[in-house]
Formats: sequence, C-alpha cells, structure tokens
Amino acid sequence: MKIIAVIPARYEASRFPGKLMQILGDKTVIATTYDNVVETGLFDAVFVATDSEVIYKEIAARGGNAVMTGAHETGSDRIAEAVGKIECDIVVNVQGDEPFLKKEPLQQLISVFNDDPNGNISLASLKIPLTEKIEIENPNNVKVITDKEGFALYFSRSVIPYPRETAVYTEYFKHIGVYAFRKSALLDFARLDMRPLEIAEKIECIRYLEYGMKIKMIETDFVGVGIDVPSDLVKAREILNRGS
Repeated sequence: MKIIAVIPARYEASRFPGKLMQILGDKTVIATTYDNVVETGLFDAVFVATDSEVIYKEIAARGGNAVMTGAHETGSDRIAEAVGKIECDIVVNVQGDEPFLKKEPLQQLISVFNDDPNGNISLASLKIPLTEKIEIENPNNVKVITDKEGFALYFSRSVIPYPRETAVYTEYFKHIGVYAFRKSALLDFARLDMRPLEIAEKIECIRYLEYGMKIKMIETDFVGVGIDVPSDLVKAREILNRGS
C-alpha cells in the first residue's frame, strides 16, 4: 500500500484567523506540524493542502510539498481535491493545528487497514477518554460513541451518552480529528451532499455515517494541543518550552 499524509490548512479559521502562521518556537504552527509528520517516517509523501497563498509559500519555501485547492466547507473535501491526481491507497489526514501529534497513534490508524484485507473499513480515527465534567460538556470537544467492535455510532458536540441512569458508570470519549481514509472512500465523500445531521452539528465525519460507511475508532492516550483559540497557542508554547 502507498500511504501519504495530507494536512488541510486554511488561513481564515473562524475562531482564530491566521493561527497556522503564528510562531511556535522558531517556526510557524503549520511548519511545525509538517516537519513533525515527515519525521515520523511513516509516509511515502506528506502534503499541505491549502487555499491560502501565504501558507502555500510558507511550505514551498521550506522545500515541502504544498497543493493549492479551491475553497471548501470541510477538511475532507479539501483533501479529496488535493489527492485526486496523487497515486496512493491510504490517505492520513493530520490537522494543521495539531503540531505535537506523535508517531504511535498514526501507526495505530495505519494498522487498521493492514488488518482489513476485504476493505470493509472506509476510514479510521482516534478517540481519547474524557473525565472532567467541564470537558465533557464543552461543545468544542466533539464526543463519539461506538459499538462493541469499536465502530462509530455517532459524533456530537452535546454530551453523549446522556447519563440519565447515574448509578451506572458512563465512559466519555473525545474525537481527535485525525483520520486515515481509503482514497476511494475519501473521493466518494466529496461527491456526497451534506445531510441535516452534519449541517446541524458541523462535524464532517457524520457524513460518512449518514451514508452508511464504517468508521473504526482507535483509543489512544495521546493528549496533544489542538490550537483552536489564542489561549491554546499559549499552552503549546509552554509545552514546547518544557521539552527544550
């Protein structure tokens, strides 16, 4: 199998415009993410897919692979355009605002397809346990529930499952927006219309579920920093300083 990584990157993020071009250590956030993905050694190639000339030039100037795309509603749609003419079997989507993603969870995602010879699984993604009430109730944390085999049943910004029976221990999991797709499933996704659940929640992976595709969720203990708001950048800089 030929496996590539694609980092979707748009400049005008609604909650933190220009966040990918903020400085983290001695590099921009997007350059840090790109370099860290390359350094895992897991991929035949790594690309940044963007509609921003600023981000494109940032990666190209460093000798990296960048692809210009049109404007898109979701990262998956952007990646689908970018990989349309790239020969590959598996596409791993790494979020541009997750600069500290480690090698092990990416390996776990790739192994899903090595263990699926009949091609039943369309994509795989990551989840981590949530234990703090404030984090469980935070709508910025997308929650996921799965069946007994670990396949996603639903994703929501609301609290799922709802703990009506308080005598029973309830587990909660946060969805980490890192995906591994079969290229064919990704291209199918881009041809499908958004349906009401995806539109209501603004969670793109719901589209796969609404059209009957199977998403394998992998539990990980990886805790990174997704840079969604300015305070997250402060946390990321603190982590980088502690590690230096």
